[in-house]
Amino acid sequence: MASGTAILLVSCPDQKGLVAKIANFIYANGGNILHADQHRDPEAGLFLSRIEWDLAGFNLPQEIIGPAFNAIAQPLGATWQLHFSNLVPRLSIWVSHQDHCLLDLLWRHQAGELAATIPLIVSNHPHLQGIAEQFGIAFHHIPITKVTKVAQEQHQLALLKEYEVDLVVLAKYMQVLSPNFLGEFNQVINIHHSFLPAFMGANPYQRAYQRGVKIIGATAHYVTSELDEGPIIEQDVVRISHRDDVKELIRKGKDVERMVLARAVRLHLQHRTLICGNRTVVFA
Repeated sequence: MASGTAILLVSCPDQKGLVAKIANFIYANGGNILHADQHRDPEAGLFLSRIEWDLAGFNLPQEIIGPAFNAIAQPLGATWQLHFSNLVPRLSIWVSHQDHCLLDLLWRHQAGELAATIPLIVSNHPHLQGIAEQFGIAFHHIPITKVTKVAQEQHQLALLKEYEVDLVVLAKYMQVLSPNFLGEFNQVINIHHSFLPAFMGANPYQRAYQRGVKIIGATAHYVTSELDEGPIIEQDVVRISHRDDVKELIRKGKDVERMVLARAVRLHLQHRTLICGNRTVVFA
């Protein structure tokens, strides 16, 4: 008998009876629904849902659930994802010089807060290798220049395949991933040190200081080929004052970055996000 839970994410044209049809599929096969949430997007005409049920006592084996549900999904015009809590995702953390987001994720993982394994850390600089060794994680230093970018991205893609990585987390990785890379691997979350869409690109804290803003923030989003334009997963802000210089803004900003990135990664690992156009529906 299978243990754990099944999580079904569904997006389809809005129509009558959708909740009943999905719930009945689970009920008819002996399932016990633990969590159910749905959202209707009237502008897009879409119905989006997350439903989780106990696999104990469920009549269908895991490998049959997907094909069985697809018979229901096709007439509805639905796109869907099926995940199982007993299959642990594998994530890779990518960094450059800064260590605050990397350490925060590793500490949370060590404390059991992130339901994943972390087999690989990649960096375009060698400085953080000691942290990887401290946590017993493979570290690969892959320097990037304009001349070597294409070849090095192929090296990175090969590593993701070798380590069977499901998700890449850019934890202050100060490189832009090319459209070619994202065409081959698009499960990527980035932390941006600004409350997007304000102060996109580089040096947001310096620009925020010059503008005299009263709050600064951070944004975690899925990465697309458009710089800092991907669907937003999580954001937060902190108040600042006229007494704060750029150094203090950066210090406060790092605290927000850590929290926002950790929340976004956790939401993704718990399969609580659905992309709807260039936005996300987050079943928190």
